[in-house]
Amino acid sequence: MAQFNFKNLKKIQPKLTLIGAGPGDPELITVKGITALAKAQAVLYDALVNPALLEFSPPDIPKIFVGKRKGEHSFTQNEINKLIVDLALTHGNVVRLKGGDSFVFGRGYEEIEYAEKNNILTEYIPGISSSISVPGLQGIPVTNRGTSESFWVITGTTSTGELSKDVGVAAQTTATVVILMGLSKLNEIVSLYKLNNKQDAAVAIIQNGSLPEEKIILGTIDTIEKIATEEKIGAPAIIVVGDVVKLHPDFQEKLSGRNSLLDFRS
Repeated sequence: MAQFNFKNLKKIQPKLTLIGAGPGDPELITVKGITALAKAQAVLYDALVNPALLEFSPPDIPKIFVGKRKGEHSFTQNEINKLIVDLALTHGNVVRLKGGDSFVFGRGYEEIEYAEKNNILTEYIPGISSSISVPGLQGIPVTNRGTSESFWVITGTTSTGELSKDVGVAAQTTATVVILMGLSKLNEIVSLYKLNNKQDAAVAIIQNGSLPEEKIILGTIDTIEKIATEEKIGAPAIIVVGDVVKLHPDFQEKLSGRNSLLDFRS
């Protein structure tokens, strides 16, 4: 009778590797992220991940789009959690590729927690968050000596679909406020700032940050809604409120009297 050689069986080592893919430009993923992606045995990727990054993973592995955008959820979070476990047990190292950083409104910790409850090894590889990098690429630092001593990063839409109450608190401060996933709540955001007599606060809205189709509009709390409507700004976009927005070169031109505020369009 032939002897079966168990040594020839490939031993599966279940693992979840959480990788932050950065703000969109594929060159803004970390070297460590690329190295880990090359070792993937399955990839689950989100809507804000640049598909070009999939070329760094092995060609013959499952690559599943589980993207979530407002009104377009291909998988629920529970389904994603279960898929991670199933693939880890059947394939081994599952790479979870998320836009920005997985721990900045990316629900990354939930996925790590679920995997570890199922006795799956996990690894977190940080990514460049859009909350800092997207304004920075436009010449807007989230902090600057003499301009802003702190910054808030707030989700515009909570799990209940409402605007985060933290926006109202942040509006009372002099901090830079960066709001992610908040474009649909722009009217509410503006109202909160007006309640705090900050009609003249500088605002930037940046759509498709770091990508070739990036678009930016600049204005104030008083004017930003009108400009956003006229320029047909859409998601994905981030909102930046605070004096650091005035450091944008186009805003500086306005302050010197060379442009009107409504000329702040890309």
